[in-house]
Order: sequence, then C-alpha cells, then structure tokens
Amino acid sequence: MSKNRGNEALKEYADGWISERKGTDVPVFLKFAYLIIAGGAVIYFLRFMFGEVNHETRGRLVRAFNEATQSSSGLMYGIVALIIIYVIILSVFAFRRVDEKGD
Repeated sequence: MSKNRGNEALKEYADGWISERKGTDVPVFLKFAYLIIAGGAVIYFLRFMFGEVNHETRGRLVRAFNEATQSSSGLMYGIVALIIIYVIILSVFAFRRVDEKGD
C-alpha cells in the first residue's frame, strides 16, 4: 500500500460506511446512465399509458377496463411532465461541477 493514503482528505457518509476522496467526481458513464434510465421511464410510461391495449390475449380486457374506468389523459400527461421535470433536475445535478469548498 502507498504511504500517501493517510494524507488524503477523505469525506465519509453513513457513519463511515462510505468514504471517498474529496473532489471525486461521478464517472461520466454513470452520469449518462442516469439520463438513459430516466428517458426509458418516460418512453415506457408514454407507451403503456393506458395499459397494453394491443396485446394478443389480454388487450381486449384492458380496453374493456379502460372503458369502464374512464382514465384521465390530462392526469397521465401531467405525470409525464413531472417525470420530464425530474429528468431535467437530475441532469443539472449530475453534470454540475463538484464544489467541496462548502464542506
């Protein structure tokens, strides 16, 4: 092991269970993974907003359920808008520069 390990400034989280060097940034692939996963959630929600109505066996039942319950399109698109706002906030948070001066 290196003798310099003791001289590095460490930051601890969760009562010492997690520690990292100060100034460490999140890896770039992880930053993009946040956006890809959140984008997948938006696409999935838009695709199956009212259920799987085109499915071969249960599509008929899903359509009957949708007719009986009268789903709200406005509510569904409002939820999509909230997901998109979350993705925007997440991307700003993920791609900002690390500022350790306040710690």
